[in-house]
Amino acid sequence: MIVTNDISHHYFSVSSRLIEKLSEAEEECRREGYFDRVEAVNARVHYKILKAFQDLGINEFHFQDSSGYGYGDVGREALEQLYARIFGGEAALVRPQIVSGTHALSLCLQALLRPGDTILAAYGRPYDTLSTVIGLGPPVRSRLSERGIRYAQVDPASEGRPDLPAIAREVARLKPRLCLIQRSRGYQERSSLGLAAIGEIIETVKGACPYTLCLVDNCYGEMVEDREPCEVGADLSAGSLIKNPGGTLAPGGGYIVGREDLVEEIAAYLTAPGLGRELGAFTGKRLFYQGLFQAPLMVREALKGAILAAAFFQKLGYHVDPQPSEERYDIIQTITLGRPEILRAFCRGIQRGSPVETQVVPEPAPLPGYAGEVIMAGGTFIQGASLELTADAPLRPPYRVFLQGGISLAYTRVALLLAAGEIEEEDGREA
Repeated sequence: MIVTNDISHHYFSVSSRLIEKLSEAEEECRREGYFDRVEAVNARVHYKILKAFQDLGINEFHFQDSSGYGYGDVGREALEQLYARIFGGEAALVRPQIVSGTHALSLCLQALLRPGDTILAAYGRPYDTLSTVIGLGPPVRSRLSERGIRYAQVDPASEGRPDLPAIAREVARLKPRLCLIQRSRGYQERSSLGLAAIGEIIETVKGACPYTLCLVDNCYGEMVEDREPCEVGADLSAGSLIKNPGGTLAPGGGYIVGREDLVEEIAAYLTAPGLGRELGAFTGKRLFYQGLFQAPLMVREALKGAILAAAFFQKLGYHVDPQPSEERYDIIQTITLGRPEILRAFCRGIQRGSPVETQVVPEPAPLPGYAGEVIMAGGTFIQGASLELTADAPLRPPYRVFLQGGISLAYTRVALLLAAGEIEEEDGREA
């Protein structure tokens, strides 16, 4: 109780009722061992990364900037070797020129697919921005459907698990060039996928058609478990450096890890045929190295914050997913708020608790690649850096918010209290 009382008495104005509820929620999380489970996994991941740094002989020379073409950049090459080793692939492409996780995935699809090829989404419709790349969203130029690339999907089974028999049937029937597996839930009703479930999907796909490539959208899931998708059979996995693996320090960029021949083909699409991975100036490398090293610690804090958010808002009467006791497969926590006014209030509170742009009032707005209006909150040092602490939601029923990140549990406590306080004020105004 001392920490939360300090929040109220010395720094922020929060009702004693909410402080008591948050304290009860945190005591429950500690008593039931929810935080301990996160600590145990985190330690294994951190040791794995430390050993990779040591084995590859990382030293200060690797942090030097390159310019122009970036020929002979040994620091860039060593960073990509680190990612390959840590993420279980033969090779990696880790570049500041990759602007987002969607861009990394789009590179994979654009480089590897030809007219007449089929993509099969094995766990329902992909996230909004990637759906737009494929041609399922707004009619934008250069979408894959314009190039004659076909799309099919298998929805989750009724209990929310991957529908393995349906996946096997569709793969055998369509012989898709590529199977897309999204690890996080996106804005869908489905649950996030753990590595065991991803491994089962890959085994099913390869059993039905050994030549189908399996690409995992790994965004939000990196370092949550002690294995990564390529370690359970994925040909490729991809994601953003302003999410988990950047450790809140990488100022941008994305990564692709997997089979060496596929990574080389994708690199040729990023730069040019014949140039591939040999080019690409890279500045500020120390932040990418240091961010990768401390990423498990940031992921640990984000997971603890997500578990606390689930326990706290459950006590306040809201539906949460995952539950506080459930295994975690990504850093995302959903809270179903029920009404647009309450959703806006929650996001106002998260913004008020941020260190940057705390005075900004989040409002729903159209965003490139998304269907409908989206509200986003989070004053981050790096624009859009979900691992720092952000909340976003499409403005549509059931008005479910997606909370992710949190540099420290102490920081997340404040944001949760302020979000709940804004909701109390909104309810008071409506009454």
